[in-house]
Amino acid sequence: MPTLQEAYIVAALRSPIGKAPHGALSHYRPDDLLARVIQGVISRVPSLDPAAIEDVIVGCAIPEGPQGFNVARIGALLSGLPNSVPGVTVNRFCASGLTAIAMAADRIRVGEADILIAAGTESMSQVPIMGVSTSFSPAIFARDENVGIAYGMGITAEEVARRWKISREDQDAFALQSHQRALAAQQAGEFRDEIMPIEVMRRLPDLAMCKVSRQSHRFDLDEGVRADTSLEALARLRPVFAAKGSVTAGNSSQMSDGAGALLIASERALKTHNLTPLARFLSFSVRGVPPEIMGIGPKFAIPMALKRAGLNQDQLGWIELNEAFAAQSLAVIRELGLNPDVVNPMGGAIALGHPLGATGAIRAATVVHALQRRKLDYGMLTMCVGTGMGAAGVFQRV
Repeated sequence: MPTLQEAYIVAALRSPIGKAPHGALSHYRPDDLLARVIQGVISRVPSLDPAAIEDVIVGCAIPEGPQGFNVARIGALLSGLPNSVPGVTVNRFCASGLTAIAMAADRIRVGEADILIAAGTESMSQVPIMGVSTSFSPAIFARDENVGIAYGMGITAEEVARRWKISREDQDAFALQSHQRALAAQQAGEFRDEIMPIEVMRRLPDLAMCKVSRQSHRFDLDEGVRADTSLEALARLRPVFAAKGSVTAGNSSQMSDGAGALLIASERALKTHNLTPLARFLSFSVRGVPPEIMGIGPKFAIPMALKRAGLNQDQLGWIELNEAFAAQSLAVIRELGLNPDVVNPMGGAIALGHPLGATGAIRAATVVHALQRRKLDYGMLTMCVGTGMGAAGVFQRV
């Protein structure tokens, strides 16, 4: 019979996040980007034989086009992992990366594996948010109670703002804080341990020589952070989802490109391969809510994840609450009474970006390294999820 084990995070790494559709990573294929972060995370554990990795589980929210065809297996092969290492792609929209981590941890806990890679990759530059060939079931529109399934994310944010009475002013102030915190963290070098620089090739026209030159550029900072934003600038932006709404491009997450990966191991593997853990994955929860208010999902996932971890929220020293929209972030913070000082201390998706299925793996790297850097005991990653879900995972520093 399998023996129950603990699941430890041994390495966690991510790419810098590029802006979509014309940012630094816009021409970088998501499978190639996944391969790069897999290579990077393996390089952090030189004592490990890559052949010991038993699976690669990858989250991707829109697994079509260049990130289709089981991008997990393709990325694993492109990374140079042995052919014996399989791969599987999972999709829970914005929680895909976190779900990949939870699935890897579960396999280790029940003794079915000892070393796995959990990751996420997404190119919103190359695959649009609604996919390449969107097709809704006619049943969605046949009955009024199903229509919320088809609501765009912005409309759900407007609905949350209306029901929870989140003002435009509060949303803009939250967005400004996200940029200010992210900028301060960048300037202090706080992202250094979690980000793997990416060499990006630029093609520039040389009109005098009638040719195109190639220049290599080292991309090592999330490029969505704006030092020049202000409350006045944010207030000038028009609502983009409802004529008399309050949700704007400035208080919403950015469309982005990026990838992240974590190496997860059992205690047995730590001893066998001489690995030093960074954190333990304690618990995971996912809950459903009405699709038209999908942003409130973390309100229900967070208490369940804490209960399973045997913790209360006051014990959390760090919370990465994915800022899909300022409106839903504020609604969750207020409903649960979360300490705003520990929520996104280095900014969130409004400033840093949100590459959908990759975000869970990316922000998990942030949590793990923040716990180590600041000597905090417990951290959480949580997000709302399209079609009405919320997810949360709890981490413990070791």
